Order: sequence, then C-alpha cells, then structure tokens
Amino acid sequence: MSVSIRRATDDDLDFLVEVLNDDDVRPFLAAAREFSRDALAAELAEQERDPAARGRFVVEADGERAGTMAFERRNMRSRIAHLGGLAIMPRFRGRRVADEAARQFQRHLIFDLGFHRLEMTVYGFNERAQAHAERAGWVREGVKRNAYAHGDGWTDGISYGVVREDFDE
Repeated sequence: MSVSIRRATDDDLDFLVEVLNDDDVRPFLAAAREFSRDALAAELAEQERDPAARGRFVVEADGERAGTMAFERRNMRSRIAHLGGLAIMPRFRGRRVADEAARQFQRHLIFDLGFHRLEMTVYGFNERAQAHAERAGWVREGVKRNAYAHGDGWTDGISYGVVREDFDE
C-alpha cells in the first residue's frame, strides 16, 4: 500500500469533519478541541497565513484519503513543534498506514521545515496510540499523572519526543 501525506485544503473540509468526528476516532482526540466545519476552516486559513507555524495534513493510502494529522509550532527559538490530531478512518486501520504517515510527517517537519524537536502527548488509556508511537520512532519521555479530565475522571498523558539527532542522515 502506498502512503503519502499532503497539506489539507478547503477541498478536504468535509473529509476532515467526517474523520475527526467519527465515533471510533473522537474519544481518542483532545477533548477540548472543536472539529466543526467552521473550526477546521479557520485552522486551514491559519496555516495559509503562516505554514511554518502550523499545519493540517491529509494522509492518503493508494490515493484515497485515509486520515489526518496536524502540527503547531510551540517554540520558534528552539524549533519545537507539537504534533497531534492523528486520526485514521477505521477501515484503514491494521495496515500500518498511520505508522508510515507519521514517519513521513516527522521527516517533513525536521528536514523540510527545519524543526529540531517534535513533541506529542497521548492519553494514558490509548494503548493503540502508544504502540503506534513506538513503532513510528517516537521516544517515550514520561508520564503526566492524572493530567487530563476524561469522562468522569482523570487520565494520564504519555509524553513522546523525537529530535533531529534521532535520524541517521
């Protein structure tokens, strides 16, 4: 299966709304984020203004839209980006589409956009995302205990990082 990534455009809005609000996807994404059509259109407009500061990407598998992921610059001086919002449509799961897309995304952000460090946090209950992160080359850096309100309780946040030196180029 051929996997590729590209920046999302307004033509992708309906797909982004669908994937990010899918019943099998939404519980694993940041609870405070809004993924309405208007919110996503605003996000795409922001990436147009400063593409080095943020971006929403579409994951394609054999030329078909399969998922999405995003980044946001967190520290300009130290060239740190925070990644999140990885969502793959359920029918594409189990084929390592997310793993390949994540590796391409890491390389794009580090080599093409010049970031030195990439960071992300995964909910502690999301074992599937933790396994994916480790397969895709993320280094587990720590646990933020009971960091996020989730449902009627609290959940840990598992912190991951990748730095430029992790790549053999």
